[in-house]
Amino acid sequence: MASPSGTSSGSSSLQNSDENQRKRKRMISNRESARRSRVRKQKHLDDLMSQVSQLRAENNHILCNMNLVNQLCLNIESENSVLRAQLFELNHRLQALNDIISWMNSSNKMISTGGVVEINDQINYGDYHDHMVNINPWSLVHFNEPIMASSDAFMY
Repeated sequence: MASPSGTSSGSSSLQNSDENQRKRKRMISNRESARRSRVRKQKHLDDLMSQVSQLRAENNHILCNMNLVNQLCLNIESENSVLRAQLFELNHRLQALNDIISWMNSSNKMISTGGVVEINDQINYGDYHDHMVNINPWSLVHFNEPIMASSDAFMY
């Protein structure tokens, strides 16, 4: 009995050979695709690492600038506090001077209108001067104090 498998065994081995050939091609293609994928992943990882380095450098630069600006701000706030203290002291002195001028003007009016001293009268200026020596505005405390201020005089 002749079997038809003899003829089919030849074609079957041909099919196996073709399948093996296709499997090998597919395997080679898959290996190449996996290699390309690994290369892409590695390139992406390298790009990300480069970006991390760049962002860290930029962050350090920004932090340095921020620290510098903060220091300048503190210096300006300190100087501003000193200037406020000086302004306060100068305003205080100005008020004292205005008070002295006002007092002197009122004293002169009182003296000239009170009949004690008349402008056209002949007066003894020595007596008038001796009367005014008791109140010498230039010897008052306000004129002898230096303007002093510290940076922490007006801390908020």
